[in-house]
Amino acid sequence: MKKVVVLLLVLLVGGLWWVNQKSEKPQDEIKLFGNVDIRQVDMSFKVSGILKEMLFEEGDKVQKGDLLAALEDRDYRDNYQKALSELKRYEAKMKEAISVLETHAPLCDKNITSQRDCTSYTNAKDEAVAAYETALVNSQYEKNLLEDTKIYAPSDGVISSRVQEPGAVVAAGQIVYTLTKDEPLWVRAYIPQKYLGNITYGTKVLIATDSMDFNAQQKKTYHGHVGYISSVAEFSPKTVQTEDLRADLVYRIHVYFDDGDEFVRQGMPVTLLIDLKQKEN
Repeated sequence: MKKVVVLLLVLLVGGLWWVNQKSEKPQDEIKLFGNVDIRQVDMSFKVSGILKEMLFEEGDKVQKGDLLAALEDRDYRDNYQKALSELKRYEAKMKEAISVLETHAPLCDKNITSQRDCTSYTNAKDEAVAAYETALVNSQYEKNLLEDTKIYAPSDGVISSRVQEPGAVVAAGQIVYTLTKDEPLWVRAYIPQKYLGNITYGTKVLIATDSMDFNAQQKKTYHGHVGYISSVAEFSPKTVQTEDLRADLVYRIHVYFDDGDEFVRQGMPVTLLIDLKQKEN
């Protein structure tokens, strides 16, 4: 009797599972959660000195090539002028040595001038040329130091942090500004392994934020595409909210914005919706 009951229970459980599998509809959409990543650049001088001016405030937009900050450059400018003067002096010596050698070259060829003197003229010319080349390199070095007393924006972006103020003594490499770049904008998210076969590079993604567009009376949404898929599995980070167990293995992906704007912020939580019925690009 017990065997019959157990058999009936097994059949009942199996039947319920089969009915559930049959009634489950195929999934048409993948929902993932992630956070916006924006590249930032810490701006600093290559040389030390007294900070002369800071031309932008936090929140200001800048364009590539804009002058951001400058050091007091009097000493660097004086050193550069000194290097230019030295360059002119060694250039004159080089020309003189070349002229002397060219004057005595015919006499050396005819053995009118002693071989020792001819060798001396040649050595003097070589030494003068080497001294001139050294002065040329030194002048370029001093010019580079002078140019390094200024910081220019490496790309379009927004000043997110103003660390120093005019009058401060800053060391080489000490952060003065932090620049948030306009591009690229992407979302860092994690996709479970069971969904991995449904996406590829270029897969279109709808990016939904929690910010309200009051004109449209709905949450702001953007369009993007998958631009990176990790080849290494990892455990879900604790900060990632998914509808599955956090202990599941996942793969990190980057979804790049196609129509991002100034309302997209660093660290903003977003929802990613991937339509599984979309056609391949």
